[in-house]
Amino acid sequence: MTDEEVLDEFRGAGALLEGHFILSSGRRSPVFLQKMLVFQDPVRTEKLCRALAGRIREAFGRVDVIVSPAMGGVIPGYETARALGCRAIFV
Repeated sequence: MTDEEVLDEFRGAGALLEGHFILSSGRRSPVFLQKMLVFQDPVRTEKLCRALAGRIREAFGRVDVIVSPAMGGVIPGYETARALGCRAIFV
């Protein structure tokens, strides 16, 4: 999956927002990816996480565990681990 295809998935979910955003870091951005809108769709989530798993596998080979943040990362962490056939934990 190309970067543009990933953005198309976010657009399709209405999750690529354009405007003026102040990020938690204090920096400003003209775009914001509202990932939770994507994660409401199990099919879209599985597709994106399968693509991410492919990139991880290419970069690192075999993976034993995917660690994701408890806040906002449980769903993609689990789906990515499922695609890789490994454990998923969150912190």
